[in-house]
Amino acid sequence: MIYGVVLLLVLAMVYLPQVWVQQVLARYNRHPEDNFPGNGAELARHLLNRFDLDDVKVERTDLGDHYDPQARAVRLTADKYEGRSLTAITVAAHECGHALQHAAGEPLFLWRSRLAQSAVWAARLGSFLLFLAPFLGLLARAPSPALISFIGGFLILGFGVVVQLVTLPVELDASFRKALPLLRSGYLEPAQVGPAQRILRAAAWTYVAASLAGLLNFWRWLAVLRR
Repeated sequence: MIYGVVLLLVLAMVYLPQVWVQQVLARYNRHPEDNFPGNGAELARHLLNRFDLDDVKVERTDLGDHYDPQARAVRLTADKYEGRSLTAITVAAHECGHALQHAAGEPLFLWRSRLAQSAVWAARLGSFLLFLAPFLGLLARAPSPALISFIGGFLILGFGVVVQLVTLPVELDASFRKALPLLRSGYLEPAQVGPAQRILRAAAWTYVAASLAGLLNFWRWLAVLRR
């Protein structure tokens, strides 16, 4: 009974914020704002040029709004790329915040980028270890299958949690120390600052929810190993 209640609470903490985030982003993404002279892509291009980041591209994507440090590209989905809504403008400024972090060589951003690249190989190695665990357990001097499985599970699930936890402060910095001060310096009307803060706060919660979801999956994996 207690286990079920705890599980329901954790699931609520993971999935309810995602519903709230989608509602906030959709609320401010419906109508264009009269005071915006350009769309999200044009604002991104303007901000990048303003900070002499002419080599950073602004591209349309279907894979979600993000900054690609390897390609040096700010990528926006169609509604943000073409839109003049408050969500489009705020998200574009946020992704430019990551380009500013990259250009400044901020340690946490660089560390997060390296971890994200390593996560791909960690997941592959973890899958390989899970596949080999039963066979390695047959060897007399090999570690127990449970230990091999734990290492494999950590590389697949636990490593991803570490990446998410490092990502959160990087996202908060891009939102509230980069994007928001820029937007308040003449790009937004005073009445739009509060909603922009709500959009950025909602965007940050997507990473909190992802971290919680990762922790839940890893915890469930540990529970399976104990059986």
